[in-house]
Amino acid sequence: MPRRSQSEMAILGGLSMQPMTAYALREAIKDVLGHFWSESFGQIYPALSQLEQQGLVTRSHASRPGSSAYSVTPAGLERLRELLSEPVVETPPRHGLLLRLFFGRILGPGQCRELLLTARAKAERRIAEYEAIERKVREEDAGSPDLPYVLITLSSGIHGSRAQIEWATEALALLGDQTSAGNHPPRPKESQP
Repeated sequence: MPRRSQSEMAILGGLSMQPMTAYALREAIKDVLGHFWSESFGQIYPALSQLEQQGLVTRSHASRPGSSAYSVTPAGLERLRELLSEPVVETPPRHGLLLRLFFGRILGPGQCRELLLTARAKAERRIAEYEAIERKVREEDAGSPDLPYVLITLSSGIHGSRAQIEWATEALALLGDQTSAGNHPPRPKESQP
């Protein structure tokens, strides 16, 4: 599925929950979906315009002068169902931490250890964030038909973060073995005159 279609999915999905201005939509995507999806203003505004031209969203004047609220139309909901029904296309990962660790021999065990400690601490903070969001959502959205689906995505974040902590702990133990064996980063070869 092309990126454009996935942007449509995020925008139509957000508007299916409630009408919003473009700014509120971006903030909702950032705050609610931001743990697993992102859209920039540069993607949202043109997409909204195109979706409006296609009759998939409608625009009405918002309470603030100069701003418009967008709502999904029945045709937009049908398009959203179509997009959601398409097979998931995985994008190749780009994981900067793993790239550095793969070449860790050059970096050295000490710097690799720092990277892993930082990754583990970030995962611990993410768990706390996800759990706080979960408590808030359970309280504020009790009875909402969207609640089980929101909780599913939060659960994924919590489980992924726990796995990250377990992996980082295991990797730190492997590095401990490397340090005790006296492995150090290689020295650059001196050039011959």
